[in-house]
Amino acid sequence: MSASIDALEIIISKHSMSTKAPWYAALPAPRSSPPSLSREEFLGWMRQGKQAGKDYVLVDVRRNDYEGGTIRGSLNLPAQSLHPTIPTLYSLISNSSAESVIWYCGSSTGRGTRCAAWFADYLEEKKDTKIKSLILTGGIKGWAAAGEEFTSLMDGYDAAVWTQ
Repeated sequence: MSASIDALEIIISKHSMSTKAPWYAALPAPRSSPPSLSREEFLGWMRQGKQAGKDYVLVDVRRNDYEGGTIRGSLNLPAQSLHPTIPTLYSLISNSSAESVIWYCGSSTGRGTRCAAWFADYLEEKKDTKIKSLILTGGIKGWAAAGEEFTSLMDGYDAAVWTQ
């Protein structure tokens, strides 16, 4: 019987290690559902002369998968450490002329969406209707796959990363 209990404890131990809670589990669930901004629309902004840091803030929330380049003008603020910095980020943005914060990750279906929602929640708490929190549709993968007119606007673009 002791061998069976030992085997069961090993199975339980292995199972609990493989079902580790996701990084965001200890953080508040987002309440907002921010709108999306298509890569084509954002490319239009860039071509119209809108500037990162002046007209918008572009945030790349990748951490371990931060490779292959980033969209020109992006700040890298990894999602895993973003939540406690939102008040400071808001203070900086609200004292600038930027009216939009655009968030993205690899695909913008996980971290980018979550971060955009957290920021939108904070905007709502502050009753700030001037700043918009937006999700870049398709994330960096969609941007890199959309062709040369998009990749030419990436810093550190490495085609080998995107063709694997």
